[in-house]
Amino acid sequence: MSEAHATTDAAGPTDGNARPYSVSELAFALKRTLEDAYGFVRLRGELSKVTHHSNGHVYLTLKDDKAAIDGVVWKGQVRNLSIRPEQGMEVVVTGKITAYPQGSRYQIVIETMEAAGVGALLAQLERLKARLAGEGLFAAERKKPLPTMPSVVGVITSPTGAVIRDILHRIRDRWPCHVVVWPVVVQGDAAAGQVCAAIRGFCALDPAGPVPRPDVLIVARGGGSVEDLWPFNDETLARTVAGCTIPLISAVGHETDTTLIDFVSDRRAPTPTAAAEMATPVLSELKAAVGDHGARLHRCAGRVVEDRRGRVQHADRALKRVPDLVELAAQRFGIVSGRLAAGLSRNAAAHERDLVRVASRLSPLLLQRPQAVQRERLEALSVRLKPCMDRRLERLSERLDALAKLYASVDPDRPLQRGFARVTRADGSIVHAGASLASGEEVAIKFGDAVTRQAVIDGADGAPPAPPTPAAAKKPKMTPPLQGDLF
Repeated sequence: MSEAHATTDAAGPTDGNARPYSVSELAFALKRTLEDAYGFVRLRGELSKVTHHSNGHVYLTLKDDKAAIDGVVWKGQVRNLSIRPEQGMEVVVTGKITAYPQGSRYQIVIETMEAAGVGALLAQLERLKARLAGEGLFAAERKKPLPTMPSVVGVITSPTGAVIRDILHRIRDRWPCHVVVWPVVVQGDAAAGQVCAAIRGFCALDPAGPVPRPDVLIVARGGGSVEDLWPFNDETLARTVAGCTIPLISAVGHETDTTLIDFVSDRRAPTPTAAAEMATPVLSELKAAVGDHGARLHRCAGRVVEDRRGRVQHADRALKRVPDLVELAAQRFGIVSGRLAAGLSRNAAAHERDLVRVASRLSPLLLQRPQAVQRERLEALSVRLKPCMDRRLERLSERLDALAKLYASVDPDRPLQRGFARVTRADGSIVHAGASLASGEEVAIKFGDAVTRQAVIDGADGAPPAPPTPAAAKKPKMTPPLQGDLF
């Protein structure tokens, strides 16, 4: 008991003197330790849970048969990756190990990523090929025909090496024309981007500009391994080739080499030399063909002329002489002209007989009889029509007299003849009551003799007339003189 108690007392002060860590201090200390110890690591594993976030980052998990580790590719590094992360790919990545303090998890921040072997590259290529085929980029109906006789040929390849020399030599022998070379690298990470830029540059050229716009393009590269030819399996390059407005021939690798642009290009050539032969005709063969066609045309024309000459000679033997034909026609004309005068006389005599026969039946009575009948009818109608018209005029005269009396009874000026007057306002409206007039208002008074006088209303509205002035009150009333008695 005493020994255990002593041990506890000895340990107690020691534990109490140790400084406690906060959670964040410990988490960030572990983060610094991991980053210092594993600042650069190279991992190989299978991708799973690949998420391309809307902010541009890629979140994934690297795993093998025994363990798994989370990983992230920041947005700035995604465009620099040589492959697109996809579920199930086996890859080799480089980066640094770091910790995520908020969740107490560690992860690898990936800087580079490459496929782990040819098998993974081919599997990725097959998936990309199936997706592009589903979009219709490999369809035969969208491929453009090659020009028969191009005047300008554009070549996209490395400016050094045997490929460009073989193409130029082959074009020079077959079809001397203008060749425009756009130098690019054909191997490595920058190859796909430079080839894309070259295709877009050729398509953007002005046909009337200082650099002529090609009639056909050739993308060429010599043979190599799958890794060497891999830039020509790039999705962006394939879509650029599919959208090219100039017919394009792909000549990448040898006959057994196949890349993605072979499927989207308008024609595929087994070798760069074969691409030059596809793009250009053989001038000597064209000259020979033109000469052969000219000779055949000359022979055909000669045969046609000889055939027409023979047919004319045969027809000449079958035709009569011209004087014989003219004499026969003249004889027929003389016979017909001799018959013409007698025919005209007989025709006139026949019409004269017809006229005499018809004239015997015509007389003035045929016209006078209908006129007499119509005249009698007109006289009968006039006898019956006059009394009707008289009665009609009498009724209309009576109606007119009645209307005249009605008009005289409603004539507004008629009461004026009996001593009345009509009062109107300045706007022409008739005054019906004196109370409606205001003091000082101007009115017009029309009398029976058609004379109109102007007046001004005096006194308040509706008030009785003003009392007479004192002077007027003192003035004696004038009394009329008494009339004398007649008796």
